[in-house]
Amino acid sequence: MSTPAFPENTRIEVRGLALARGGRRVVEGVSVTLASGEALVVTGPNGAGKSTLLRALAGLLEPAEGEISFGEPSDGEGLALHAHYVGHAEAMKGALTARENLAFWAAALSAAPGLSPEAALARFSLPKAIDLPFGWLSAGQKRRVALARLLVAPRPVWLLDEPTTALDAVAQAQFAVVMADHLAAGGIIVAATHAPLGVPARELRLEAGS
Repeated sequence: MSTPAFPENTRIEVRGLALARGGRRVVEGVSVTLASGEALVVTGPNGAGKSTLLRALAGLLEPAEGEISFGEPSDGEGLALHAHYVGHAEAMKGALTARENLAFWAAALSAAPGLSPEAALARFSLPKAIDLPFGWLSAGQKRRVALARLLVAPRPVWLLDEPTTALDAVAQAQFAVVMADHLAAGGIIVAATHAPLGVPARELRLEAGS
């Protein structure tokens, strides 16, 4: 059950980024560079644009100004094609089992082979829930299944919005190990969170109204 190694040129560059929401700019002048094996925690008060920044990195929001690039300039591919985005919604079908949901995402993301649904859920101590409908699970179990998606379809960049929401202390510790393995393999993590991430990380603080 090894973690795949990612290219050494895995790199994110954000230059002079400005983002707008509802016609009003909520993020201004963000510039940051992340290399292989690095994590960044985005902090700040509610309304400062933390989730907005992650959505822009995921390709779900067009920048009002500035640039986001990934890898070598000659790659010609955007960051969204190399990133997992885990937002507040779990992005799972309630009528499907945990196994079926994870199998769907593994196939839909067309990524390199990752862990099986069984092995991914075992990393979060959820093997017995694999054949239960996702809609039957508790909030904490749903979050663990959503995080297991990171493992069934390997991608070098993880964009995580409050990833430990609904997780108990044991699950948070398990996820910290999963994140450490990802960074050790050369991956990158960008997380918006009010809680400690659990792995060494740089900090980017956004201020409301900036």
